[in-house]
Amino acid sequence: MIVELAPRFLTWDDVDPTRQAFDAASVARTVRSLGPARCVPIRPDIPFGDPAMSAWSRGEAETWADAMSFALVQHYGRWTVGWRWSHDEGDFDGGPVGNWCCPRDSITTPEETLTRVEAALREWREWLEYLVGWFEAYPLDLSDIASQRIRWERSARNLILQVVDRTGCGSGWHGHCRQVLTWFLDHWGVSPEVARGLVDEAIGGRFHSWTGPDTVVVDDVAEQLASSLRPADGRGGADAPAQDHVRRWLAVRESVPWHEIPDGGNDGPVVPLRDGAAQDIRAFDGAIAPARAQGLLSALELLRVDAARGARLDFTLLSSWQQHVLDAPRPPRFRTAPAFAKGSRERYGIGPDTRARFDACLAGSASDAGRPLGLTARAARACLDVCFFHPFDDGNARSAFLTLVFVLAREGVALDGVSLLRRISFEADAPQDPLILVRYINIHLAETRRRAAGSTGSASR
Repeated sequence: MIVELAPRFLTWDDVDPTRQAFDAASVARTVRSLGPARCVPIRPDIPFGDPAMSAWSRGEAETWADAMSFALVQHYGRWTVGWRWSHDEGDFDGGPVGNWCCPRDSITTPEETLTRVEAALREWREWLEYLVGWFEAYPLDLSDIASQRIRWERSARNLILQVVDRTGCGSGWHGHCRQVLTWFLDHWGVSPEVARGLVDEAIGGRFHSWTGPDTVVVDDVAEQLASSLRPADGRGGADAPAQDHVRRWLAVRESVPWHEIPDGGNDGPVVPLRDGAAQDIRAFDGAIAPARAQGLLSALELLRVDAARGARLDFTLLSSWQQHVLDAPRPPRFRTAPAFAKGSRERYGIGPDTRARFDACLAGSASDAGRPLGLTARAARACLDVCFFHPFDDGNARSAFLTLVFVLAREGVALDGVSLLRRISFEADAPQDPLILVRYINIHLAETRRRAAGSTGSASR
């Protein structure tokens, strides 16, 4: 699972400033041209300790900050999500940014807030450029590791100390330290997967929040990291066969113990106090662009009509919703070429039977009395089918979300919150991700039932 707007998931391919154009002089103009700049929330004039302040910060304010992150990603690239990675216990623990903290503290007036966004984005970019300067200070060659170990060790030690200084060793600082060391190895040709394992093994849990590491520990981590490197740790060659993540997902799909997953939907229909899907669309997508929100809301209205009549879920039905999502003149067709996602780290192949296999998978979202499968498991599986078959040229994440909502709605279930179900993505070959998604649906469903029951109880008294 990847939280799309969380910087700790950023790879070196995502953030390498030599690949990402950026004009610092135009940041103010760019930030103010984005959709969220037109609807900055105003912090309520109440004490910080008031529960209403916490509700505002976690709700309206955080959704706006997410929308700004999304808009920046759309304009500049995924590297920008680090603008909110503040020191200590901010939006994301242990980051290198001092110009942003969290919605409660950093969102004030529109002008002050947008100025903080600009400053935080510049600060994050400057840090990335500073890091690549350190990476390049000692040119390294993985194929000649034996004669360069001291140089690798010295570079790793210096980077740890740079992160220590930049983050101040607050809450969670060691997460960014692991990331920077992984980026360093990746920059010099080590496979990212291998790099993560080597870094974790070298650190071995010896870095802690709110505590600066001893010099002896820093030296030992750097030495272990350098001594563990091998020429074979490099990336695969350019001639390596292209992977098909549709096939990888289908293999994972078959291995998941779907029938053993606890089902939060087995208590029958539930009517929420509020429409969580529509509320999130208005707050998040509406901040990005009103037209984007309107398209999703139109699709949401249509899918609920389809759910009420018990429509069969297939590509044709999805395409009828996607026409509204994309504001297209006609329902979009199934893609005809391989598709890519997550910075091209996932490739979804295409073949003569891809659409038929997709429809066959979606058909399993319906209730089956012969081999019953829990509602929330079926909703999660259908959502992930859309993610990894990637049927459309654009808007697949939104289509997957609508699919999840539809499968629940077809059996009379709606949610009053969806915060755990959006702004996240999953990996096609990660067997734990389906379990995480089902758990998140169950959490939202349990909370929806609790609030609905509480309201009924209050009304009867």
